Amino acid sequence: MSGRVNVEQWSGKDRGDENFPVGSRLISAKYRPHIHAYYAFARNADDIADSKSLAPQEKIDRLDIMEAVLLGKRHEGAPSAMRLRDSLATTRVSSVHATDLLIAFRRDATKNRYDTIDELYNYCRYSAVPVGRYVIDLHKENHECYSPSDALCIALQVLNHMQDCGKDLAELDRCYIPQGLLDHFGSSVDDIRGNKETPGLRRVFVTLLDRIDRLLQAASELPEIAKDRRLRMETATICGLAKRLQRRLAYGDPLAKRVKLSKRDGMFSVLGAVRHLW
Repeated sequence: MSGRVNVEQWSGKDRGDENFPVGSRLISAKYRPHIHAYYAFARNADDIADSKSLAPQEKIDRLDIMEAVLLGKRHEGAPSAMRLRDSLATTRVSSVHATDLLIAFRRDATKNRYDTIDELYNYCRYSAVPVGRYVIDLHKENHECYSPSDALCIALQVLNHMQDCGKDLAELDRCYIPQGLLDHFGSSVDDIRGNKETPGLRRVFVTLLDRIDRLLQAASELPEIAKDRRLRMETATICGLAKRLQRRLAYGDPLAKRVKLSKRDGMFSVLGAVRHLW
C-alpha cells in the first residue's frame, strides 16, 4: 500500500460520543491538544479494526502503516499518526502508549472470542491501560499512579464491552464476554443475540460487575494521589461516572435497550469530584 494513500477511515465518532470525558475542560489547557491528538490516533486505529469492509490482513497492514508513521519510519499515509508523532516529540512522552494500542487493534482484526477473564484482561492491558498511562506521563505524575489508573481503565473497558455486547456480536461477530463464564452459568454466545438477557446471562453480568466493583475500589486511589489538581478532578469525575454506569448495568438489560449515562449522571459526577480540587 502506497504511503501516499491515507489508510485511516474515520467513522465520524468523536470525543463527544464516548461514555467518559476525553481531555475535557477539567484538564489544563496546555495538555488538552496533546490528549486530543492521542485520542484521534486511537479513534482512527479503532475504526480500522472495526471496519466492516476491510479484510483482516488489510486492517493489519493499515495499522502497521499507522505505526510506521508514528515512529518516523514513514512520512505519509496516516495524518493522525503524524500529528501524534509531533505531539510526542514536544511532550517527550513515550510512543509505547500508542504502539501498545495497536497491539489490541491488530488482535481485534483477527480474534472474535475470549475464553477466560485473564484473556480479556490481557486484551484490556493493550486496549485500555495505555490510555491512562499516557495521561499520567503527559502530566509528569509519579508512576505510583499506574496501578489505580490501570484498574480504572480496565473497569471502563469491561463496562463498555457489557454495554455493547449485543451490538458487537451483531455487527462484528465479536464477543468479549468470556466463554468460561458463559459456560459456568449455563449460558452461550447465542444468548447475546437475543433481545433480552437470559437468567444465565444475567449471572454472567453480575459476576463481571462484581469484578468491576473491585477494580473501581482500587481506582479510587488515583484522584487521591495525583499531584495535578485538575487531573484529580478529571479522574474523580470518571470514577464517579463509572460507578454510575456500573449501577445502571446492575439493574438494566443491555440487550433490551442500550444502558447509558445521562447528563444528570455527568453533573453529579462532576459535583462529587469537586473536593479533589484542594
